[in-house]
Amino acid sequence: ARGWELPESAATPEAAMLGRRTPSDGLGRRTALGGGLAGAMALGLAGRARAADAAPVAQNPATNPVFVAGRATTPEDDATSYNNFYEFGETKSISRAAQKLPLAPWTVSIDGLVESPMTLGLDDLERRMPLEQRVYRHRCVEAWAMTVPWTGFPLAELVKLAKPLSSAKFVTFTTAELPKVMPGLRQSFYPWPYTEGVTMAEATNPLPFLVTGLYGKPLPPQNGGPFRLALPWKYGFKSAKSIVRISFTDTEPHTFWE
Repeated sequence: ARGWELPESAATPEAAMLGRRTPSDGLGRRTALGGGLAGAMALGLAGRARAADAAPVAQNPATNPVFVAGRATTPEDDATSYNNFYEFGETKSISRAAQKLPLAPWTVSIDGLVESPMTLGLDDLERRMPLEQRVYRHRCVEAWAMTVPWTGFPLAELVKLAKPLSSAKFVTFTTAELPKVMPGLRQSFYPWPYTEGVTMAEATNPLPFLVTGLYGKPLPPQNGGPFRLALPWKYGFKSAKSIVRISFTDTEPHTFWE
């Protein structure tokens, strides 16, 4: 085994995780290897709750038994303080800066090759979707790992709502671009806004998950709040954060990391 690898037996004990507000000699922190998601799977300090539109997440929907990680959950403090979110900076310590992101009101446009383009408030979108909780596991190529409970709904359900035309072959996600609160946008050599895409086959697969909550709370800004994508079989940076637009197209999108 390589020196940075941990065996499954090193998973945080359940008792330590459930009592995570009591110090446990750093066990959970070492086990999580820093915690957090790479690239677009950004995490950080407990974020401010969305105002009126936070109600659906507060209901704390049941965990889907199909999506369980088989190991202890990463401590919330780790998963919300070690983050990648280039709009706020290139280090993993962007959680404080991200608190300036306004989480409400938040709207999402659904357009392109669909029967009827629409713009919905996030609270309205949540009410239309079958909310559930899924525990997803993530291993980063940077040699750290995490396991967190997301709240949200399958991307496939949004595809059904959008009613794409038969000519649609790809789905493009465009994220927020707010220069007044996102200092990273000053890096002009990056192709802002941050965009990512999936094929229609990927979009309708059961795994892609549109996220509105984390640890039973509204999704904090440093984690990509208030609305992000989780693509558990791809590199973390493929999971777009703070999404404001979802477009259906017949041409392959040119994405940020290209």
